[in-house]
Amino acid sequence: MVEQALIGLIGGLSWESSAQYYRLINEGVRDRVGGVASARSLMWSFDFAEIEALQHVGDWGALAGELVVAAQALECGGADFLVLCTNTMHRCAWAIDAAVKIPLLHIADPTAQAIQAAGLTRVGLLGTAFTMEQDFYRGRLADRFGLEVLIPEVEDRAAVHDIIYRELVTGQVLDASREVYRAVIARLVERGAQAVILGCTEIMLLVSQTDSSVPLFDTTALHAQAAVEMALGGPS
Repeated sequence: MVEQALIGLIGGLSWESSAQYYRLINEGVRDRVGGVASARSLMWSFDFAEIEALQHVGDWGALAGELVVAAQALECGGADFLVLCTNTMHRCAWAIDAAVKIPLLHIADPTAQAIQAAGLTRVGLLGTAFTMEQDFYRGRLADRFGLEVLIPEVEDRAAVHDIIYRELVTGQVLDASREVYRAVIARLVERGAQAVILGCTEIMLLVSQTDSSVPLFDTTALHAQAAVEMALGGPS
């Protein structure tokens, strides 16, 4: 038997992307270990309606408190490290780091490392308005990894954000919205983006590499892959 660390997943942010995390992590362990192997994990799953309401009134203090409760519960449950299954809520990653002794695998880091490995330095970023416009995500990419991050123009940011909250978190995947994203990606490429980060964990439900002329870096897949590597003690 292969020894595995116990992954603590903070999910429900939304559950649509949490389901993808669960699938990708278990597939990754199976592919690495073989047979019927699957990941050892615990998941705390929020009611996203409560989280979304706090996000849109800007109560990040309350949101940080909710994440701390989840993180501490998973630590008490025996988790060896934490995976916060969302980009936006990494706005409160500092609170988790301060509240628990086990490490948090930050979603921006495996994404940035993959971009660096591809030899790219100028990237576009798609995500919620919080992720695109606030510094907690873009700043980490720039300060720790030296990446230049482009975000869409104001109208495009509004469209990207609206599709996430109006459709993707409820499981709606519409062709018309895919066309909107394709156009936003194309405009980022016109401005010099060498690649585009899918910086919301639900965006993978809507677009894929066929929708872009430059490489897409899917934070959900990269984060899940990094969790598998951490659980199994490093890359194969």
